[in-house]
Amino acid sequence: MKDKIGIILNGATGRICSNQHLANSLVAIRDEEGLKIANQTIVPELLLVGRNEEKLKKIARVNKIESWTTDLELALADPAYTVFFDAAATEARFETLKRAIKANKHIYTEKPVAPSVADGLTVIRAIENKGLKHGAVEDKIHAPGFRKMANLVKKRFFGRIVGFKLDFGWWVFDGITAPATRTSWNYQRSSGGGMIFDMVPHWRYVVETLMGPIRRLVASSWTAQSQRADEKGSKFDVDVEDSCSIIIELENGAFGTITSSWAQRVPGNDLVRLQIDGTLGSAENGLRTCRAQSLSDTPSISGFNLGAYSDNSDTQMDYNNDWTEVPETGQYKNPYRVGWEQFLSHVIADTPMISDYTAGIRDVQLAEACIKSAETGRWIEMGPTR
Repeated sequence: MKDKIGIILNGATGRICSNQHLANSLVAIRDEEGLKIANQTIVPELLLVGRNEEKLKKIARVNKIESWTTDLELALADPAYTVFFDAAATEARFETLKRAIKANKHIYTEKPVAPSVADGLTVIRAIENKGLKHGAVEDKIHAPGFRKMANLVKKRFFGRIVGFKLDFGWWVFDGITAPATRTSWNYQRSSGGGMIFDMVPHWRYVVETLMGPIRRLVASSWTAQSQRADEKGSKFDVDVEDSCSIIIELENGAFGTITSSWAQRVPGNDLVRLQIDGTLGSAENGLRTCRAQSLSDTPSISGFNLGAYSDNSDTQMDYNNDWTEVPETGQYKNPYRVGWEQFLSHVIADTPMISDYTAGIRDVQLAEACIKSAETGRWIEMGPTR
């Protein structure tokens, strides 16, 4: 016996929604004849919502979806669709979610879940007053590399964690010297742009899932490329940060750093690298791979080996040889699909939802704290959100 669950996808024409949430997640579940939850098989019934009719038609046709509309109110009024997912413009999310809650829809949303912690608390109170289910997209922790890192943490590979460093970013062309490789709204305050609200929420759930709660932080942010061109070729002044650096103290006493930038070139084979160091070993991961070095494999290093440079000898150390690839922990599944499966199970069978809307508010809290610290130059405490 198969049961359908109606899902409204707002912002369906956006790249993240059409590629990750649709093609790689919900459409894949549908085409595989549904998701088994408890004693049921649940098949997503999808309603696409967006502003561009032609794009909606194309996405609906490609994904074999019959229902679509440019009228959000019409979609919300349909009782057959009990779940509302928002991947539309960030600056409209707060009001959009309130409308969906008023229409008695369970809420699943992209990040940031709200423009501020205060607004997020307003939304969660409205959700809870209605007795609705809720979730936030926290996909990065389900990527293969982070999943392997989480498995090492679970096995207590690190011993006592003493520190970490996370580096993320790539060079985003400005649209002037070369065609832009990200949309212009990302670099305009009026559209909800900026590195901190774009990426720092991801690093909150990555850091706290793997290493525990954040106690406090100090941050700095800057604009590396001050002028860009929009999709029509018109130049504009960037009025948000495109780079930031954060020092974090965890509740367990360990310190770490996070650097994110749209103005740095990629030196290795991945856009994000996280290294965790502990008394019994260290590990480094990207989105796909992870490698580890145990205490017994750690080389003894007494200082800089400058002699290797002065005499052109072949005695220069290659420290990569002291690291070991961490094997796969299971069959790969798209990280966005993992999130959808967890949320649908939460809605249908009331299974626990770690990445709920409250977790999304915590993500926003870290972003807010970074902005406050960058403005004041002070350490900011990360207390409870409620």
